[in-house]
Amino acid sequence: MKTLIDILEEKVGAAMAVVSGQEDCSAIIKPCADTKFGDYQANGVMGLAKKLKTNPRKLAEQVVAALDIADLCEAPEIAGPGFINLRLKPELVSARVMDIAQDPERLGIKRVESPQTVVVDFSSPNVAKQMHVGHLRSTIIGDCLCRLLEFDGHQVVRQNHVGDWGTQFGMLITYLLEQHPNLQDSTDTIEIDDLEQFYRQAKQRFDQDEAFADTARQAVVSLQAHEPASVAIWQAIVQESRRHYQPIYDFLNVGLTVENERGESFYNDLLAPVVLDLKDKGLAEASEGAICVFPEGFKNKEGCPLPFIVQKSDGGFLYATTDCAALKYRSEQLKADRMVYVTDSRQKLHFDMLFATARAASWASPDTELAHVMFGTVLGEDGSPLKTRSGENIKLQDLLNEAVERAQAVVEVKNPGLSETKKQQIAQAVGIGAVKYADYSNNRTSDYVFSFDKMLAMEGNTAPYMQYAYARVQSIGRKAQQKGVDVSAELAGLRHLVLVEPAELDLAKHLLRYGEAIESAIVDYRPNYLTSYLYELAQKFSSFYASCPVLDAALDQRATRFMLCDLTARTIKHGLGELLGIDVVEQM
Repeated sequence: MKTLIDILEEKVGAAMAVVSGQEDCSAIIKPCADTKFGDYQANGVMGLAKKLKTNPRKLAEQVVAALDIADLCEAPEIAGPGFINLRLKPELVSARVMDIAQDPERLGIKRVESPQTVVVDFSSPNVAKQMHVGHLRSTIIGDCLCRLLEFDGHQVVRQNHVGDWGTQFGMLITYLLEQHPNLQDSTDTIEIDDLEQFYRQAKQRFDQDEAFADTARQAVVSLQAHEPASVAIWQAIVQESRRHYQPIYDFLNVGLTVENERGESFYNDLLAPVVLDLKDKGLAEASEGAICVFPEGFKNKEGCPLPFIVQKSDGGFLYATTDCAALKYRSEQLKADRMVYVTDSRQKLHFDMLFATARAASWASPDTELAHVMFGTVLGEDGSPLKTRSGENIKLQDLLNEAVERAQAVVEVKNPGLSETKKQQIAQAVGIGAVKYADYSNNRTSDYVFSFDKMLAMEGNTAPYMQYAYARVQSIGRKAQQKGVDVSAELAGLRHLVLVEPAELDLAKHLLRYGEAIESAIVDYRPNYLTSYLYELAQKFSSFYASCPVLDAALDQRATRFMLCDLTARTIKHGLGELLGIDVVEQM
């Protein structure tokens, strides 16, 4: 089922084309900011009038006269210099809501007609280090985008670009062999906490002890040559790191597994060929001993061309080289039509230059979309980046554990009679949901302040409020059952909605806009469009419930209200659970 915006854009655009004689007229349909003026507004007439050098209001009158939407809307109204306001007919709203009810899996939302292969690069933890709060946004925003794109019908390839290679492993391997000489025969073990401490100590030795530094450099050479002893220790480090971050993914309900990992090590053998390819195409050149690409349009403060370095003067490769190899691999081997990179905004210049290099090298066709989905920083309540009191990054596992503990305290107060098992289930759903929803509900490009008190609040645009809204709707069905009302039978016998009260019609119209919210979130890669829709849905349901009794309604009205309740619950559950990865609860 097409969204109403799509249908109205086609019809208004066709009328604009007839009146103007122009092809491909853009109607620019948007929801009205104030429903007293209508449900949708066509804004494209003014742009067309400017192009035709004619009066926009007069042109709007001609467009309205040619417009064939009597089956959809009441008589259009012209406002201001040429806006066309459109109000849906109640019978259309009723029919489309009934269509949605017949499609419980997709809620009336069509899959995209031309599905793509979309590679999404997100999370990217570092081996030998615990995930910290800085990994939160990439991990959950990336997962949400994957869910949205998959629901849209695309083939999504998740790629976890794990930092598991580089000179730091020479230091770590050398130090570990000193401290744990039995690592090679697996009679000794290491823990992630030990690895972090060892890394700091190894770095200090590397900087102060030349003999240690020489041995560490040789360890890098051995690792790059795939010598069994070095590879075995490296694998132990990787496995221990994975043992830490995979449970966090599971805890967050994020769809990342070992199969999605493509660590930096995966591209190691592709780095030299990438540099050679850039040289052969005349894109890479020597500059002060290094090999650089100078993408067109990038300059430093002095106005000189800015280098994108792909090989250091000592022959070593860089982060940029690995990203070049990864992009080329994703294009040529994974056949990606679209590549989405979810990282913080500080990497904007890097990805701009990477994409420009890839275009120049023809690794990505002109039709291949390369998108850098940037996000801001998680701040503490003092306005600075969120850290511990000692100034260290907060470990992500500790943050999530605290969220669940705080949620459990709220559950104890709100519903102390529940079993301990049920309390724990609700606490995890609410705690983890609160952290994720608070992130999603903010504009991803902005920094936001992390506050447990705000994100766990039962009021406002929070996960607990949304989860409570869902539980509240579900409670209506339970109360109906207690009164001996067969809700399923009434819904099965419903042939059309009777939308009489303004709150009924308002809620029904909002249910029709779910597909529009999803489409907007996908186009701009912004989960906050979806959370805003869901929050508004919960508010409209609250207004409906306050003014329109359900269980005590007249029989000819009750089934309609049951249907509105049912679709509200299904939409909230789908939005939270399927698209945002946040569990709903039947009671709180």
